[in-house]
Amino acid sequence: MQKRQSTTRLLMLAGATGLSLAMISAPTMAQRGAVQPDEHSAQQPVNNLPNPYVTQRNFGTLPDGRSWGSVSAVNVDVDGVHVWAGDRCGTNSCATSDVDPMVKLDPNGRVVQSLGAGQIIWPHGMDVDAQGNVWVADARLANDNEIAENPEAANHGSAVLKFSPDGELLMVLGTPGEMGDPPTHFTEPNDVLVAPNGNIYVAETHTAQFQEEPGANAKSRISIFAPDGSFIKSFGQWGFGDGEFRSPHSLAMDSQGRLFVADRGNNRIQIFTQDGEHLDTWYQFSRISGLFIDKSNDMLYAIDSESDPNYNPGGWRKGLRVGSARTGEVYYFVPEHMSERASGMGGYGSMGEGVTVDNQGNVYAGEVGPVQGMTKFVPRLAP
Repeated sequence: MQKRQSTTRLLMLAGATGLSLAMISAPTMAQRGAVQPDEHSAQQPVNNLPNPYVTQRNFGTLPDGRSWGSVSAVNVDVDGVHVWAGDRCGTNSCATSDVDPMVKLDPNGRVVQSLGAGQIIWPHGMDVDAQGNVWVADARLANDNEIAENPEAANHGSAVLKFSPDGELLMVLGTPGEMGDPPTHFTEPNDVLVAPNGNIYVAETHTAQFQEEPGANAKSRISIFAPDGSFIKSFGQWGFGDGEFRSPHSLAMDSQGRLFVADRGNNRIQIFTQDGEHLDTWYQFSRISGLFIDKSNDMLYAIDSESDPNYNPGGWRKGLRVGSARTGEVYYFVPEHMSERASGMGGYGSMGEGVTVDNQGNVYAGEVGPVQGMTKFVPRLAP
């Protein structure tokens, strides 16, 4: 732990232009935030593993002939069969749209339910609780151009919304249309997770992965709320050490009730107790945008939409890595899609941001960037 703390202090003091090469895993400082904890360089890239899935692109058909936009929020329904997805209204924002961004798909990809029109700007992460309620992390505010076109958009965004299964708004955490700090506000909430005891976990801040130094705007944290929405506590802060984050991008919980955090800016998973006590840090699953754990067998699904030579140096590829939440072993690797442009900030190919799994072991990815919509990965060899 002392080594990590020393590393963090040196990184903070050095700044973006004066970092020692020994402290930088990236080959160049050409892009903002292209720094990693020093432990990252000790992990060999995990790329060469079996792929037991058949990839089916363009899963799902939206109503009225509507085209898919960017999708990062995906989660299996409480029935284990249907899948919810947060479509950014055919583009990359819902600020000026009147369609329902949240859609529920049957196994054939047909929409059987939808919700959220006029209430969500940028669906980014989501969860479905034990009662089938749909929780959505709306990660950003409307910009000036969007507000000029739709003034009502100024009253939404940077909040967490709870909907009943049929679309009734039941609870709002944060103050829609404003950014700030818990308990009353959020700054770019990335994801939301509801624990078995009903407590609600919210991860912030999306742009933290591009920050290289501490400061007033360098925020990353997890906040815990009781089932009735009352604030319990926040834990974590911006940084490179254990228990610190640079954009906690996705949340999952295993069968033991441990909280897994995709600390995307630091290219790792961190594991905590439900009270926020740090338990472990894993680098072997790459730079993770989306995280899902099947509690029936503790299989962990980590999807990487961003790896490139700047942000995840050392030869890491975009793709889906599947392994064990119990042991940390990675079993399978599904490589990136071929695309004219890369997802993320560069590198090669594209892969989704959100990931979830149904009760038959089918994996669903929400795509953001040059490849959009939904992808289904059907197991052919894996049980």
